[in-house]
Amino acid sequence: MPKIFLIAGLGADKRLFKNIQIPDRYEVVYVEWPEPKLTDTLANYSQSIINQYHIIDKDITIGVSLGGVISTEIAKRVNLGKVILISSIKTDSETPWYFNIFRKLPVYKLTSGKLFNKLGFVVRLVFGSMSKEDQALFKSMLSNSSPIFLKWAMGAILNWRNDVIPPNLYHIIGDSDLVFPYKNIKNPTAVIKGGTHIMIFDKAAEINAFLADILKT
Repeated sequence: MPKIFLIAGLGADKRLFKNIQIPDRYEVVYVEWPEPKLTDTLANYSQSIINQYHIIDKDITIGVSLGGVISTEIAKRVNLGKVILISSIKTDSETPWYFNIFRKLPVYKLTSGKLFNKLGFVVRLVFGSMSKEDQALFKSMLSNSSPIFLKWAMGAILNWRNDVIPPNLYHIIGDSDLVFPYKNIKNPTAVIKGGTHIMIFDKAAEINAFLADILKT
């Protein structure tokens, strides 16, 4: 049975995929974030995920936000059958303008990792409107995340450089995403109207329709 690896975003876990439907012919594997070494880049961190989960040729990854970046890095090392990005970026040329500010003023270095766990109050402002239930879920995921991982990931994504677009890559983005604005995304597979950075919750039906079409072949 072919495997699909689901990779959540920064501060999230497998609960992020609660509304996502995968055809029964696939074995679903949820990737949990290994604790990184402080010297890890996204490239060698992705290799550690490949090793830990035994990802091989023809497997499929579906990554949301940071999980999409990790999926892209995995696809550079493994001949994936498909790599599917949701609310993410595939090259550093698609990063938003504010990345340049944080690269020059890396305030995350001066911030305690534990503080990132308590930033649930900014979720609605940055990620987009969501139901009280989904907002509570996201805050729970964030508060349960490793402070070491959160702080490391902030720096790793800011310093990520990539201009390689792997074959068989599919990119789904929302036109109201404030984290990764869709106007920066080159040749998206699908643009979901009204989709925010957290559209995997409230636009799941539309995402599932695209996934079903992508995975049917």
